Amino acid sequence: MELLKVEGLRKYYYSGLFKKEVHRAVDGVSFEIGRGKTLGLVGKSGCGKSTLGKTVLRLLEPTSGRVLFEGQDISGFKGSALKSLGTRMQIIFQNPESCLNPRMKIYDAVAEPLRLHRLCEKDEERGRVQELIETVSLSEELLFRYPGELSGGQLQRVAIARALGMKPEFIVADEPTSMLDPLVQAQILSLLKKLQTEYEISFLFISHDLRVVEWMSDEVAIMEAGKIVGFMQ
Repeated sequence: MELLKVEGLRKYYYSGLFKKEVHRAVDGVSFEIGRGKTLGLVGKSGCGKSTLGKTVLRLLEPTSGRVLFEGQDISGFKGSALKSLGTRMQIIFQNPESCLNPRMKIYDAVAEPLRLHRLCEKDEERGRVQELIETVSLSEELLFRYPGELSGGQLQRVAIARALGMKPEFIVADEPTSMLDPLVQAQILSLLKKLQTEYEISFLFISHDLRVVEWMSDEVAIMEAGKIVGFMQ
């Protein structure tokens, strides 16, 4: 059974005199992702991969098309419904620093989404944060350091812990290892695989590296110029 179904999704940008110039960043894309499965999305830089991922999550508003999550069209969600959806659908960015406040200690960075969405009681917070940081194989002592004191691989693990705190069913992983050295990259990929098995998370895994995508994915979609031009098993 599919968890996520995308039908004819488009994201266009208009510019020029009278907005007549059109950039078709995402142009009629359709796919499905089963529960606990990974669809890999591969393509050259600028082909629309990241825009597609953000549009699926409603971080960008679609021009047209539908996104169905557990059979429900989320394209028109607003307010509390959209906020609630945010606990079930998460994103891991290429640069983990983009979601971490450099003036906020790691403990508060991991606790922040728990507080925002009221996902645990105040007296349970410390235990939940420790559990999350241990799940991504980081030492508890790092909780009271700042992002600038951690390595790139450690920061990506913190970003994953933040996402896990929401107990998501679906995650867009947008080039999550492209800025890491090969050894750390392999460790992060193995961690994502492990978490997928333990929590039955579905992934849209975005990368320009076909080898990485093939290793991570149950199916691979190839994207060019805003369109999916083929699938590989």
